[in-house]
Amino acid sequence: QVQLVESGGGLVQAGESLRLSCSCTVSGSIFSIDTMGWYRQVPGKQRALVALITGGGSTTYALSVKGRFSASRDSAKNTVVLQMNNLKPEDTAVYYCYADVFKTRYSRNNYWGQGTQVTVSS
Repeated sequence: QVQLVESGGGLVQAGESLRLSCSCTVSGSIFSIDTMGWYRQVPGKQRALVALITGGGSTTYALSVKGRFSASRDSAKNTVVLQMNNLKPEDTAVYYCYADVFKTRYSRNNYWGQGTQVTVSS
């Protein structure tokens, strides 16, 4: 019923930029899509927060990406974008789109995209 599809990953050199996009498609009815954002994961480690943006536009960033990454959202199109500038090798990871969906006013579920690989070479 709810599907998240990411695009925009790839291989870049340190200092370059990438833009990730995530589109949330819904079949059937829902109440609202609340927070959307991005997490990332490297092999052997837990998935970690990168950036979140609420329905009202408030943002939260991991300290390691603050000042370099910027999340934005088009609520009318149910899309979220992560602009990543000045990329570093330590940003290499699989990036996952996330959405917090209320199917009814009181029923809430989390959804994840399939992930997109970002590789930054030094």
